Amino acid sequence: MESLEIEDFTIQAMPDVSPAKWHLGHTTWFFDEFVLAPFTRFEPFLRGSSHIFNSYYESVGNRVARVARGHLSRPTVREILSYRDRVTAAVIKLLEMPLGTNSQSILERVEIGIHHEQQHQELLYTDIKYNLFQNLDFPAYGATPFPKGEGTKLEWQKVNGGLIEIGARSGFAYDNERPLHRVFLEDFFLADRLVTNAEFLAFMEDGGYSKFQYWLSDGFELVRQHNWTAPLYWVKQKGEWFEYTLGGLLPIDPVRPVTHVSFHEAYAYAAWSDTRLPTEFEWEYAATLAGADRNFLESNLLHPAPARGDGLRQMFGDVWEWTSSAYLPYPGFQPLAGALGEYNGKFMNDQRVLRGGSCVTSRSHFRPSYRNFFQGDKRWQFTGIRLAR
Repeated sequence: MESLEIEDFTIQAMPDVSPAKWHLGHTTWFFDEFVLAPFTRFEPFLRGSSHIFNSYYESVGNRVARVARGHLSRPTVREILSYRDRVTAAVIKLLEMPLGTNSQSILERVEIGIHHEQQHQELLYTDIKYNLFQNLDFPAYGATPFPKGEGTKLEWQKVNGGLIEIGARSGFAYDNERPLHRVFLEDFFLADRLVTNAEFLAFMEDGGYSKFQYWLSDGFELVRQHNWTAPLYWVKQKGEWFEYTLGGLLPIDPVRPVTHVSFHEAYAYAAWSDTRLPTEFEWEYAATLAGADRNFLESNLLHPAPARGDGLRQMFGDVWEWTSSAYLPYPGFQPLAGALGEYNGKFMNDQRVLRGGSCVTSRSHFRPSYRNFFQGDKRWQFTGIRLAR
């Protein structure tokens, strides 16, 4: 956050992103609303904070429309940072007290709050990137570009199918990762690495964005409507392709994974290459065979890295991988009780599952059973492509 100017905290360049100061206020409000309010007499520092920082919790009350979050100049960044300090101190004070019969409930809510904050930490990076991209000088956030790697030929790894278990086994997990259940898989092959910039560029140069036969109907309509000709953040200057990164505008690195593509672009690329996208169950099962390379937030690269190592590579971190699976409940799914039950279940409609984490996902936040989800047209997250057949 030190790299941002005060003006950067308030901008909301499209409805899908939120201002940086809203993320700071919302994650603070989460602890205020779900941890402090039920178990202490803590008085909110910001009058009306519930209305301002409530995201989508109908049971909590009214809220500022998502598209209007950037309309608010108040509370100020200074006030929100002070609010965070007060709430943090109050949560620490609560945890230092004897918790009594409420101990399990309090600790579970604090744990959810920490993971919720990690989710918004990731969103903060992707939203900052989109907001900064609107500036004509393509400013850098401050990331160090990853050194160029060596390109490797895509290989196919066979995965033997059968009756397997899918879902969270132990430790923290969201309700949409449970219950553990069985799925039958046929044998399949999975690409040993992600699709690269050079490979996606070949699709583009072959007219991939203009050939309807590779696209789902809704996807091809998006291409026409928004005039898509390349992934988000690709910029052509003097006949050469560049990519906007958190390290600024850089020449396209052919061996890095392509990123910021929608589900529809991933689907079209797979069709063009005579392959397909994996199901989320194939991905989770194959993750047990993954190699050791992991590029999460803690790598401080803030961008996907070239493939390295052996076996199934780039399975964890780098980019969220689109799957062919619709975001639906597992058999026997039960949402959390109360307002926290609005966290995942009510979004199980018209969305696709993504797996694997990204270069701005916290390592401690990720697990192989993690199910991310977005509508198929979204591109501002670090999303990419792994092929199956």
